[in-house]
Amino acid sequence: MSYIEQLFSLESKVAIVTGTSRGIGKAVAYGMSLAGAKVYGLSRSTKKSKET
Repeated sequence: MSYIEQLFSLESKVAIVTGTSRGIGKAVAYGMSLAGAKVYGLSRSTKKSKET
């Protein structure tokens, strides 16, 4: 793991992100999951949330 990956690592962390069906919320949830966090997403749109 590189220095940058260690610096921004979210391993063994939990994130709750609102608005994950589209836009910024979706991007934030995706980025946090790539950094190692277990992400729980909340959204008003059930159909789009399932796609995410």
